[in-house]
Formats: sequence, C-alpha cells, structure tokens
Amino acid sequence: MAESGDFWLLLGVAALLGVFGGLFGLFFMWLLHLGQSWYAYSSPGWMGGHWWWVALTAAAGLVIGLLRWATRLPFKTPGLIADLQDQYVNPRLVPGILLVSTASLIGGASLGPEKALGSAGGGLGQWLAARRRLDDDARGATTLSGMAGAYGGLFSSPIIVVMMIVELARPGGAKLTRVLVTSILSASISFGVYFAVAGTVFLDLYEVPSFSYENWYLLAGVGIGLLAAVASSLLGLIVTVSGKLFDRLRLPDIVKSIVGGVLFGVVGVILPLTMMTGTDQLGVVLKEGSALGLGLIAALVIAKMITMGVSLGSGFIGGPIFPSLFIGGTAGVALHLAVPSLPLGLTFTCMLAAVVGGFVSAPFAMVLFAAFTTQIGALNTTPVLVAVITSFVTVQAVQFLLARRVKRRTDAAAAAPGRAA
Repeated sequence: MAESGDFWLLLGVAALLGVFGGLFGLFFMWLLHLGQSWYAYSSPGWMGGHWWWVALTAAAGLVIGLLRWATRLPFKTPGLIADLQDQYVNPRLVPGILLVSTASLIGGASLGPEKALGSAGGGLGQWLAARRRLDDDARGATTLSGMAGAYGGLFSSPIIVVMMIVELARPGGAKLTRVLVTSILSASISFGVYFAVAGTVFLDLYEVPSFSYENWYLLAGVGIGLLAAVASSLLGLIVTVSGKLFDRLRLPDIVKSIVGGVLFGVVGVILPLTMMTGTDQLGVVLKEGSALGLGLIAALVIAKMITMGVSLGSGFIGGPIFPSLFIGGTAGVALHLAVPSLPLGLTFTCMLAAVVGGFVSAPFAMVLFAAFTTQIGALNTTPVLVAVITSFVTVQAVQFLLARRVKRRTDAAAAAPGRAA
C-alpha cells in the first residue's frame, strides 16, 4: 500500500483535514460559547429556569425553519451515525447543516456539537476526494479522516476518536488500514492544533470519588450493564416515537420546529439541567447529586431523553453522543443514591460509558472516554468494560429479537393472501 501514490495522497489530504478540523473546531466551540451565554438558571432544582426561555427556544425553532427554507435543507437529514456508517457526507447539505445546528445548539436544544463538526470535516473530505477523482474506498477513507480531524481536539484524545470511527464505520479489508492511518494522522494533528490554543477539553473533566477495586465489582458491572441496556433501549424508543409523532403532525415544517422549541423550553424551565449539550450540566449533577435528591435526578434522566427526542424529531440538528453522556452519567448518580453500597465512582463511570456504548454501538470507544474523563485508574476500568459489553450485547439482542418479530409478521402477512386463494 505504501508503494502506491494514492496512499501518500491520502496522507497529505488527511494532514490538511487535521489542520482544518482543529481550527474549525476551535471557531465553532468559541461561537457556541458566546451564543449560549444567555443560559443561566436560578437553581439547578425544580423550576429553576426562567419563563422567557420558552420565547427564546420558540424563536430558535422559527429561525431553524427559516434557515431550512433559505438553504433548501430537507426536514430529515442523515444523522451522525448514518454518516459514519455510510462513510459519506453530502457536501451540498453541509452549509445548511452548519447553520441549523448552530441555531439549534445556541437555542438550547438537547443535542451535541458532533454532528456539525463531523459534517464540516466529512463534507470537506468528500469534496476533496471527488476533486481528486479517488475511488470509492479512498473517498470513504478521506471522509472518515475528515471527521476524525473534526473530533481530534473536541474529544481530547486521538485514540478515542479513531476507536469510535472504526467501531461505527466498520471498514473492512485493506480499507481498514487506510482508515486507521489517515484517521490517526488527521485526529493527531487536529488535537495538536486544538491543544495549542485551548488545551484539553474532557481529560479529568469529571472528578469522581476514588474507590479501591473489589472482585465483586465485576458482577456488579453485569447488573449495571443490564440497567444501562434498559436506559439505552428506552432512549432509543423515545427518540423513535418522538420522530414518528412529529412526522404525523399535519403542520408546516417551520411550525413543527416552533412546537419542538416550546416543548423542550418548558421542560427546561421546570428542570434547567436538561438544556444544552449536557456536558457542564453533568458536572453539576455529579457534584450536587446528594443535595438534589434521587427523585430529581431520576426525573432529569427521563426528561433529558424526552427533550433529546423532541429536539431531533422537530427538525433541530445536533449529535446524540453528548446528551447521551448526560443521561448515562446522571443515571449513574441516581443508581448510587438508590444503592449507597455501590461507590459513586463505579456507578457513574459504568453508566456513563454503558448507556452511550449501547445506544450508539461504540462500546470500546466509550470505555476509553469514561476512563480518560474520570481518571479512575486502569484496574477499575475492568468493571466498566464488563458493564459496557453487557449493555451492548443486551441492546443488540433486543434489536435482533424485534427485527425477527417484524420479519415474522411481514412473512405472515405476505403468505396470508396465498392461503386465502
């Protein structure tokens, strides 16, 4: 492969995409920081928000509808997971996605910045590959390296980024080598650019109480993983049902976005920690969980699922990973409050990784992310791995059984006319 001229061309493009990803990531996150400065709640507890938030989130829905019309962006666009699995980002949709995603995140939607960043990097990679007339495998590798460059600085670790891309995109054969090499290069350069200006973002972000490893934590990891699978499945169900409900509304798309903004705005007034991406809000839950109480923490988990589903279903654009991290980490705090004999560091880290690992099907990337953000130590990572794998396998089993049931119904319906004849 190294003797091919195309391989070295891919490396050059990957390096360029790494520089672009780091610079664009800095600009985009700075823009969000400025735009979200309005978010300040009076209390993290019940009714801690402000009612004028509802007017702002409704206005965000109006702006999103107008931006979609101006950019001719379809109401339904491929999500982040679909982009990675297809190894394709349509460059023509990128300007509209960036504008709508920016308005969505500034407007308080329960979504993350990873969709916008991935679209920018992946779209540029796809455009460069088309300009150079690369083959399909090379185009896919270039698109993924563009997305890796967009995430290298954001996730503060090229290892996490490359693992996530490989798990979700699942490139096979010789293409795997191309994707690994170009993604590592792109993500590393992006991290270097990002770190030089802003430093790390997520390393040591969540300080959990230290705990000593016990063998029974492995068995506890199985139980926590099963609980995480329930949370992941419930999240998937709520997102799916919410999307179908908005699809059935016989309203103009712009009105759907306004309705969605009003809904998650009202929830935000009642529970202000459900607003925004959830990164900073999760830190508040971790520090003040015992003071907030089990009832409020449990309500936050369900409410965040609902606001995430409403945001996605009503036309707002953003990523699913960051709000899922909030759901998982908050569920971990709730589990510790319900079962105090389980250390907070164990329940928080296991649920943080296992809920997202099951929901987006990237178990090993989430284990690395949880270990890096909490710094629990190598030995204590073992029960986290057990919890994540348990959650992932359980969710996959549930999906398999549901798909099998649907297939049986379809086959039975298709065979019914034949029996009648």
